[in-house]
Amino acid sequence: MVLKFNNLFLLLLVFIPISWFCQFFTGNSVLIFASVLMALIPLAYLIGHSTKEIALQTNSRFTGLINATFGNLIELIIAVLALSNGLIALVQASIVGSIIGNILLLIGLSVFFGGTRHKEQKFDSKSVGVSATMLIIAIAGLAIPTALSFTKATSLASNQTISLVVGAVLAVTYIAGLVFSFFTHKDFFDISDNIKAAKEKPTMSRKHALLVLFAATIMVAIESEFLVHSVQTVATTMGLTETFIGIVLISIVTNVAENASSIYFALQNKIDIAIEIGLNSAIQIALFVVPILVIISQIMNFGFTLVFSVFEIIAMFLAVMLINYLSSDGKCNWLEGIQLLAVYLIIITAFYFV
Repeated sequence: MVLKFNNLFLLLLVFIPISWFCQFFTGNSVLIFASVLMALIPLAYLIGHSTKEIALQTNSRFTGLINATFGNLIELIIAVLALSNGLIALVQASIVGSIIGNILLLIGLSVFFGGTRHKEQKFDSKSVGVSATMLIIAIAGLAIPTALSFTKATSLASNQTISLVVGAVLAVTYIAGLVFSFFTHKDFFDISDNIKAAKEKPTMSRKHALLVLFAATIMVAIESEFLVHSVQTVATTMGLTETFIGIVLISIVTNVAENASSIYFALQNKIDIAIEIGLNSAIQIALFVVPILVIISQIMNFGFTLVFSVFEIIAMFLAVMLINYLSSDGKCNWLEGIQLLAVYLIIITAFYFV
């Protein structure tokens, strides 16, 4: 099954030259946007695969740091380029979309497909609980600037200052979480060792993996530039908002590879790995990517703040509360997967009208 996934992702590399052709010879923004989205899927897979190969050959205590640095690289590159073009709403939406997508869509699909093969699957509620608590803290941090802006009129400068402080606190919290997970309480989190056992030995050398990672990153930067410059025209042409594009299209495409890996682990009755992939990715967005974007915005004066819409905050809050509730007993079945997916579909449907 993994081989089939690999072949499918690699076949999609054909969309890289297609996107270049559309960019330089057609000038059609919709074709450019669609081909770039398809091209980003195999690039996300290559980044994830090469990162995993490097992690498999690295001390397990640094695996989390490696995954944090490169696990959401595409989202970070797209976000920085979008901010440089003034697309703040798109960036905020992609953050929200990645968080709720990893919690509801990724975990929902994994629990559902795993449940169709295994009547009931068990996972370590203790480690999942720690990750879920980190997400609650993250959403609380993201909600405070929004709540303040709605209860008291604040200037852009004040919002930027508050966002910078919140971003710094979230970053420190994330670092503390890494120390907790890989040093002081490593016995709580044996997930990296499970992945190593499940994925067997590395299939490429560390040097080869670094070269693939570097090449894929360069291509992502180029493709992201095409994507950002076509977004506004596509939104107007197709009658979509930047918010919907960021929350649904970009977040789904950039996480396709992770979704495939999570479903694979779930089918192998390793639902704990699938759940941790989703939760860790959401945590990395909220506690790692967001602080970086706030700092870059402050330095480059992009005007990005953590003042989201009320509905965006509610969507993230509901996703986190739901996964906390469903994971409390350490067991899951296919119906719980359907429940997570149902909430995701309801939320993205509502965002279509935002």
